Order: sequence, then structure tokens, then C-alpha cells
Amino acid sequence: MFFLFFGPIFILVLASQLYWAWRIRTVARRSIPSKTARWAIAIAAAVLYAYMWDYNVNEFRHRATPVHLTLAEALLVAPFAWWIAGSVVGFLVVAILTLFRWICRAFAFAAKKASGRADAPPSPDRRRFIDNAITAAGVAPFIAGGYGILYGRLNLETTHPRVPIPRLPNAFHGFRIAQLTDIHIGPFMTADQIRRYVSIANEARADLIVLTGDFVTWDAATQQDAVDALRGLRAPFGVYGCLGNHDAWAGVEDSITALFSGIGYRILRQQAVELPLNGERLNLIGIDFHRPQRGGIFGAESLAEVEPLLLPDSTNILLSHNPNNFDRAAELGIDLTLSGHTHGGQAALEFISPNLAPSRLITPYVAGHFSKSTGQLYVNRGIGTIGVPIRLGAPPEISIFELVGG
Repeated sequence: MFFLFFGPIFILVLASQLYWAWRIRTVARRSIPSKTARWAIAIAAAVLYAYMWDYNVNEFRHRATPVHLTLAEALLVAPFAWWIAGSVVGFLVVAILTLFRWICRAFAFAAKKASGRADAPPSPDRRRFIDNAITAAGVAPFIAGGYGILYGRLNLETTHPRVPIPRLPNAFHGFRIAQLTDIHIGPFMTADQIRRYVSIANEARADLIVLTGDFVTWDAATQQDAVDALRGLRAPFGVYGCLGNHDAWAGVEDSITALFSGIGYRILRQQAVELPLNGERLNLIGIDFHRPQRGGIFGAESLAEVEPLLLPDSTNILLSHNPNNFDRAAELGIDLTLSGHTHGGQAALEFISPNLAPSRLITPYVAGHFSKSTGQLYVNRGIGTIGVPIRLGAPPEISIFELVGG
């Protein structure tokens, strides 16, 4: 199973590297007359590439994750991530366009043979134009990736969804909830950057603040920094949260829950808390990100542990990092589910097609507001990144919900 999954990925990465090495060699031969200079540049580039590959792949597990942007992360990690992402996507673009070109030529050749017409010699100018157009399309992902690293991942959007809930108690009409999720503290979501987002969330003056998981990525040692960076959050009804899959994978579920408790924040783990106001109440429920028995590691949960926590005569709000739990949550009558996990696709082209987001491989609920039966779901795009520190078409998000009756 390991080779069935990672084998094609390895072949794709290898093919993309060979393709772009060939393209760069072609450009170098045209633009650098001296053969000695070309060889010197090629050797230097190969040594740098090998070192960056070793630093990012072989040494990855042995490095501590910094919570501020270091020189090594800026010069070795970010450029390598940009190169790998751009080269793979660019290679796929070139391969698809080249295949389409071959198919068109085959159809044209077959049509000419069928009609008995002589095959005119191909135009060198036309062939050169098409070759240049395909190459330009292959280079576009590098440009987009640079934008996503330098600007897209920091282009925060504060959204203000208005959520109508038919059975919302009158006392909670206009109640405001701020949501932050998918923090992923690290060199590209630094402690200082998180503190700036904390200030932005506080400026909204929400009644309640919720955190829906993935405070860390892989390194358990960053949990204290994540908690310290978030400790400035303030709301009249307090700060509550749930845990995400990376918190589980990093093995910090118990420890980070205790750390949050130490600063007065409560992580709800298969737990509920009633929020009273003027004799009425909201029921807030939180669950961990479990490894489900069905549907793969990102499948839906049965939510059996949630059923005893429901208050049938009250408005129930569920904090679930995994949006795939929404279907079952709606069946149970949960009024509103707040999730994250997807990063909105992180690199999404949904302005071209709704299906062009990587997160659609694991969930139909990529970003935004969804309704089913009497239940509603909001999937927040989060503020951090995972893997490649790039955001395209999926800017980081802080949500400020306004609950209204009806």
C-alpha cells in the first residue's frame, strides 16, 4: 500500500525534476556562450539542490520547528517548497497541454488522410508559438507560488457570516462568536503573527471565541509557544476549543489541553458546556479528531459520544475540527457545526471551477457555509498552512458569526 500510494508521487516528482533540468539546460546553452561557465553554474546548482533536498527531506525529522522565521527557513525551506510545488504543477500543465496538442495533431492527420488532401508542411513560426505558449503555461505555477508565499498566506480575510437559527433563544439574538482554527504554529505562522491575529479577533468584540484545532503541526515542542501566542484572547463568555488531527499526530492532546486550562481556556473533549444568558442557554459541544473506523483517516465519525451531550430543548453548537462530521451532526439535530481542517484547499482555483481544490479529495465541505435539514456547517479556512507555505484562492480567515433567530 505504501508503494501504491507514494510510488506514483515519487515518479511524478522525479519526472518533473528531470524535465525542468532539461529546460534549464536548454535555456543556459542559448544564453551562456561559455561552456566552462555553464559547467561551473551547473555544478554549483547541483550541489545547492542536493543540500536543500537533504535539509528538507532527510533532516526534516531531526530538526526542531522554530516559531519564528529563521534564516535557514527563509533561504532553504521556503525556496525548496516553492520549487517543488511549482515544478510538479508546471510539469503537469506542460504534460496535459502537450498531450492535448498531440491528440489534436492526430485528429488533424487522420482527417487529412480520410479526405485525401496532401499534408502541408508544418509552419515553423506556428510550432514555435505553440511551444512558447506551453512553456509559459508551465512557468505560471512558479509565479503563482511566489505570490502565494510572499502575499497570499498573509492576506487575512475577516468574514462576518450571519447565521439564522430557527430555535435560537431570544436572549442570544445577535450573539457573536469569533472562530480561529488551523493555527499550525511554525516559521511561516510565527508566534508574533498569531499575536497579531489575536488582536484582530479581540477588536471584533465577540461574545465568545472558539478555537477548532491544529495548534501545532508535527513538533510537540511548539505547543507551549502556541498557547502563549493565543493567551491574549478575551471574550465575555470565555474561550473554548477542540483538538485537530495534527494535535493528535503530534501526541499533544492531553498536554495542550492542560496548558490551555492553565490560562483559563477550556478544550472540550467529548464534553459540553452550557452558556447561560438571561435565563436561557446555548449548549456548546466539542470533540476530538478521532481516527474513524470507516471512510479512511479523514472519514466521518458516528458521533456516538455526542448524543448524550445534546440538549433537545436548546440550541446545540458543535466544535468539530473535521467537517466530514456534518452529515451525522445534522441527523442528530445539531443546529450549527464549526469546523476547519481543509485550509479552504490552501491552493484552490475555485474561481475557475468549484472542483479545483485539493481538499475535495477528502471532503465535499471545503470552505464556507453549508446547510442540510435543520443543521448548518461553517468551514473556516484557518490561518496557518501545511506542507508548502503557499495560499492561492484560499486566504487565511478569521470568522465573526452573528447568530440570529428565524
